[in-house]
Amino acid sequence: MADFKLYYFPLRGRAELTRIMFVAAGIKFDDIRVPRSEWPEKKKTFPNGKMPMLDYKGQYLTQSLAIARFIAKTCGLAGKSDWDQAQVDQIVYTVNDLTEEYYSYYLEKDSSKKEEKIRKLLYEYVPDKLATFEGWLKQNKGGDGFFVGSTLTMADVAVYEDLTSVLQKDTNLLDKFPKLLAHRQRIAGYPRIKEYLAKRECTEV
Repeated sequence: MADFKLYYFPLRGRAELTRIMFVAAGIKFDDIRVPRSEWPEKKKTFPNGKMPMLDYKGQYLTQSLAIARFIAKTCGLAGKSDWDQAQVDQIVYTVNDLTEEYYSYYLEKDSSKKEEKIRKLLYEYVPDKLATFEGWLKQNKGGDGFFVGSTLTMADVAVYEDLTSVLQKDTNLLDKFPKLLAHRQRIAGYPRIKEYLAKRECTEV
């Protein structure tokens, strides 16, 4: 029985960063996908009434970034020094800003507002964030490796995963960001990650 059980909907969503870190580190975990039809009843039994939820040896943790940071440290993906960890957090929190903007579009019910939101997201908000990410990447040894330090961290996985959703809307978004595009290809090429990506269902979120 795995020490780690991760509960979330059958989506990438707010659990996918943690899933990929488990995979990259080769750490076994129970990936428990809760159907939406079952969630109203299960929600009553979950701390905070929230998912994702991590069960670690019978102890429970909620909030996606709290879970991700704990698993990053467990997997050796948090950064090797306090300064590295601060840089990783800077990137991950910026990624989360982009996530929130995407969810604002995704959850919009008004079709005309939804169309306007995705336009602004893809062609105003996202390019600005991509420029920021590319700048940070270039600051670390010219941008030909990782965002922080000389090994894979949560920052690399977070940027990779979060861009998946917007790139499904427009595959050309990285055309003006060659370092970021090459970085994405490197992360996707990691043997364990590559195997996982080949099997997963790539949902809208």
